[in-house]
Amino acid sequence: MDPFALTRSLVDIESITGNEKAVGEFLFAELSKLGASTGGVAERMHVAADRCNVLAMWGKPMVTMSTHMDTVPPFFASSEDDEFVRGRGACDAKGIIAAMICAAEKLLAAGTRNFGLLFVVGEENDSLGALRAAKNSRGSKFVVNGEPTENKLILGSKGALRYVLTTRGRLAHSAYPELGDSAIEKLLDLLMEIRNIRLPQDPLLGKSTLNIGTISGGRAPNVIADQAHADLMFRTVADPEPVRAALRGLVSGRGDLKEMLHTPALHLEPLDGFETSVVAYTTDIPNFNGAWGKPFLIGPGSIHLAHTAEERIPKRELLDAIAIYTSMVQKLVVAAG
Repeated sequence: MDPFALTRSLVDIESITGNEKAVGEFLFAELSKLGASTGGVAERMHVAADRCNVLAMWGKPMVTMSTHMDTVPPFFASSEDDEFVRGRGACDAKGIIAAMICAAEKLLAAGTRNFGLLFVVGEENDSLGALRAAKNSRGSKFVVNGEPTENKLILGSKGALRYVLTTRGRLAHSAYPELGDSAIEKLLDLLMEIRNIRLPQDPLLGKSTLNIGTISGGRAPNVIADQAHADLMFRTVADPEPVRAALRGLVSGRGDLKEMLHTPALHLEPLDGFETSVVAYTTDIPNFNGAWGKPFLIGPGSIHLAHTAEERIPKRELLDAIAIYTSMVQKLVVAAG
């Protein structure tokens, strides 16, 4: 397959998280055709209504290449020039899907078997696809997970700890604030204190960080707010319990704190012959929970362009990724015995 044309075909199928059905059907059809001509099989792995992972296998998969088929909003269609393929998902992670499929073709042409492809839903939100796959392992000893790493092998990734913080007050006319109790002011006071929590550090991953992603509340400019909430996201580098404890201590009796997500920080192993780096984002790897084997994290494209209006993938990196994935799978199939 032409990796640039395949990337564009994938990008042009809108698959914002929760709406992966069409891209999943496209991948199932393409991998079914590839499997039919090369002695492989493709299957849908049910996750939720109209949402399926797609798995293809050639023999018993000792090594599995995996990434996600969902994207963040908003959708925008593909384009290309001499240097880049552009569009939503170009680097996160539809170009990676294309590179993995093209690597599978090269592996099959070279006579390599006992590997698989696993494309999952939901990574950009709740990792439902990876969590479902973790319950349906097929004996894989290694998983090569694709995310935009500029083709560097990642030695560590930060974790994620997400909360919703809610405060409540009492409605009143804003001309008489003494008759009300502002939930917004309570929220702002708490957020100021939360921003001053001392966060853990790690020699490899660096500092933990906090993002206050959304703030909302109130009824109108002339009404004292009776409710307010904020979405908080910590990027963790170590055991999250000190952060949890500090939050509970600050919020107790002053608001409601609901933990929405925890993905642990990861330390990964090197592989000879690869330039290495670390990343601050999370991946599906922790949610596979070891069910698909020892993880490696590598892929073309820059995370700094993912989720932006300028999302694109360098064509040179995409081609390099095909060679990287081909070489990694060949080495790991041998290592798996």
